[in-house]
Amino acid sequence: MFREIRRNDRLAPAETGTALLKKATSGILCVLGDDDYPYGVPVNFAYADDNIYIHCFLDGHKIDAIKKSPKVCFTVLGDEEVMVDQISTNYTSVIIFGKAELFPPPENRVREAAFAAIIDKYIPDEKERTSKYIEANKARANVIRISVEHMTCKQRSIR
Repeated sequence: MFREIRRNDRLAPAETGTALLKKATSGILCVLGDDDYPYGVPVNFAYADDNIYIHCFLDGHKIDAIKKSPKVCFTVLGDEEVMVDQISTNYTSVIIFGKAELFPPPENRVREAAFAAIIDKYIPDEKERTSKYIEANKARANVIRISVEHMTCKQRSIR
C-alpha cells in the first residue's frame, strides 16, 4: 500500500525516527484541502503511544479537510546541517502516513492524554500553570490524533 523508500542507503531505523519525533518542536501536517489541493500547515505536536497529537482551534481549513478525508501525511525534518564544501545537506527526516481523528470538547481521555503529552514536551516544569491554562481554554480547543499506519525515517550524515 505504501511505497518503499527509493534511496535505501538513506533509510534509518525506526528508533531514529522516534527520537526525532520526541525532540522536534514542529512538523508539517498535510491534508487534502479545498478543491482537492494539498494543504500543508506547520504545527506543534507531541508523539506518545505511537500517535501524533496536535491541538488547534475548533474549526478551520485542516479541520474541514480531516472531516472530508481522514488520511493525512505528517513530516518532520531535523538535524539539518548544510555542508557547503560538499554542496549537500545532512539531515534526519520522518514521514508518517496515518488517519486523523478529531476530538472536540467535551472532556474525554484522548483529549487529556493529548494535552498532557503536549505539556510534558514543551513546558514540563510548570504543570500547575499549564494545567490552569488548559482548564481555562480546553472548551475552545480541538485535538487531532494521528494513528500511525506507516512511518519512514531517512538520514544523511556524511562528513
